Amino acid sequence: MTRVAAVDCGTNSIRLLICEVQEDGKIRDIVRTMEIVRLGQGVDATGEFAAEALERTRVALEGYVQQMKFENVKRVRMVATSATRDVKNQREFFDMAAQLLGQIQQGAQAEVITGEEEALLSFKGAVTDLASHKGPFCVIDLGGGSTEFVVGTAEGEILGAHSAQMGCVRLTERIMRTDPPTEAEIEIAADYVEQRMQEVEKIVPISDAQTFVGCAGTFTTLSALAQGLERYDADAIHGSELRFDALRVLTRQLMGVPSDVRALNPVIHPGRADVIGGGSVAVVGIIRMIERNSDAKSFFISEKDILDGIVVGIAADL
Repeated sequence: MTRVAAVDCGTNSIRLLICEVQEDGKIRDIVRTMEIVRLGQGVDATGEFAAEALERTRVALEGYVQQMKFENVKRVRMVATSATRDVKNQREFFDMAAQLLGQIQQGAQAEVITGEEEALLSFKGAVTDLASHKGPFCVIDLGGGSTEFVVGTAEGEILGAHSAQMGCVRLTERIMRTDPPTEAEIEIAADYVEQRMQEVEKIVPISDAQTFVGCAGTFTTLSALAQGLERYDADAIHGSELRFDALRVLTRQLMGVPSDVRALNPVIHPGRADVIGGGSVAVVGIIRMIERNSDAKSFFISEKDILDGIVVGIAADL
């Protein structure tokens, strides 16, 4: 049995998954955790990582490395997504990550992956627990700076993928700056999302999908809210179904209240409270695009995503 780890560093959060790969190839979760570090803070405006954002990320990653040591992790892979693709001062981030990850596996370092590879890894992880007869699937990974769309079959054949440059942090920082956002800001953000959705429609065969799967923080938080959970419960969220009509009501409510009120709900992470309004606008735009191309009426929510896809890849190479 070998313990391996995956780290995903995005625009808004840094996440860790430690798993045990058993002799028969089965994979068992040991640790799954997340911290909001807002690495992409101000990147849209400056084109660089802010010093305080890099420090928050360093502290979080250092804590993850300590967890890896405690769990006797032998292999690690870290991917860096949207925020890191866009910045000038990447080297500071990579040097920091290499110094920390090297304590677990010699030569390990963070990798900037393309939006397409991000989409493929997310797909591989998200469909792990889904019944094959519900395919083809469209997996939608709504992040802080970008949103990945990938359509594929249960057997792993990818029919189309695209990384759209929109996410909850990007929409909030670029457009929805008032707290709560004004109607004008919501309308401008919705128009921006619609432009991105038209790009998706040209590239990804949305009409081929039978089941639509939402993953990452905006979708999982919306599931927790829709279910009226008193605390964040990954088991209750994973595999849940969110109907489009109910989501329209819920997202409108979220857009209409300030972030400090949102943060009072125990299922909304304090670091997500100020950007889930932007995420809500993105979700509504995604729903409109799906309805133009499909008879689907709901999302299925997956707690599994790019981290699980990374672990599957590491396990295959052991």
